[in-house]
Amino acid sequence: MTKIFLDTASASEIREFLSWGIGDGVTTNQKIFLSEGNVDFKQRVLEICNMKKEWPVSVETTTHTYEELVEEAREYSSWHKNVVVKVAMMKDGTGLKVVKKLHDEGIKTNMTVMVTFNQLYLAAKAGATYVSLFFNRARDAGLDPVKTIHEIMPFLEKETESELIVGSIRKPEDVEEVASAGAHIITITPKVIQQMPFHQKTEDTIKEFDDAWNQFVTTNKAPPLTQAGRNT
Repeated sequence: MTKIFLDTASASEIREFLSWGIGDGVTTNQKIFLSEGNVDFKQRVLEICNMKKEWPVSVETTTHTYEELVEEAREYSSWHKNVVVKVAMMKDGTGLKVVKKLHDEGIKTNMTVMVTFNQLYLAAKAGATYVSLFFNRARDAGLDPVKTIHEIMPFLEKETESELIVGSIRKPEDVEEVASAGAHIITITPKVIQQMPFHQKTEDTIKEFDDAWNQFVTTNKAPPLTQAGRNT
């Protein structure tokens, strides 16, 4: 089954979704942390890492030169065994050099901001633990991300140890497309996850059953129950 990562740095949101049984990992980036407001970056990362014994928590690098990126990645990875260092795909190959170096040092990586098969292919060859396809950003660029998932998955599974993360999910229907295409992982924002349990027909059916039960209780003087008959 396709795993679900939580695309957030909110500790309260993560705890809520874990109580649903949802959350195989966490992905964060600069925009996500900006939305958190005034928080201690390292302490929040550690708090998230400690919410489950074994789960990957992606933390994105912010520097740009090879030397800076390697040093930043080493720092983040030293914080906790669950940290996965996110490195962006850069047009000059710097990101690939960084991922190769970190792979050789045993540091887990998530190569990110990718929209094409070629980018994913190179990231996997460089040894990235995870390779991240930005689903709707690819679509915005006129590409077909579903086709890309279908094409890259056999290569990843047969020839590498990399797992495909698909992000840039904007609506529940995107989740259906990605899971049906067979991606290893979808990373989903809280806004989208919160929409996924809802369908109006389900709500209408629950109300229909509740109304029927209330009528039954009134007619038969049966004791009220909080749940009944919802499997019909």
